[in-house]
Amino acid sequence: MIVLVVGLPTAAISAGLAAYEASMRTVRVQAAERHQVTAWLTSAVRGGDWAKRPAQVRWTDADGTTRTGAAMVKPGTAKGTSVRVWVDRRGNVATAPTTTLNATASGWLIGGLTAFGVATGSYAARDGMCRVLDRRRYAQWDAEWDLVEPSWSARFRR
Repeated sequence: MIVLVVGLPTAAISAGLAAYEASMRTVRVQAAERHQVTAWLTSAVRGGDWAKRPAQVRWTDADGTTRTGAAMVKPGTAKGTSVRVWVDRRGNVATAPTTTLNATASGWLIGGLTAFGVATGSYAARDGMCRVLDRRRYAQWDAEWDLVEPSWSARFRR
């Protein structure tokens, strides 16, 4: 019970905070390395389903360099349409940076999984201990019965 009452919350909060802080470091690094630019599609994006598809885009960097790359765009978008694209420091198309919501969700998920693991481990340890003690108790009862049984069975032979 001490493990469950003290250890479970401590382990869950520690693991959750560690995961959150690690994710927040990633959020800060990605936010510093990436920025959005307006790019224009160089070809139409075909397809009728809902999934975004890679398409060639062109944009101009802050220093005036024209760049091209492949970005994920909604199907049915016409050539020449402007789209917002995330770009890294080297000028390559990148995914959107991780958000604080992702970091928060990561912390809660890891904390919850840790709590579940501690609870499951505690239950397994308790169950294993009960099995060991029961096996020992049954062996003692069997040994005692081996001593007492001959005197009991003699009563019924008359």
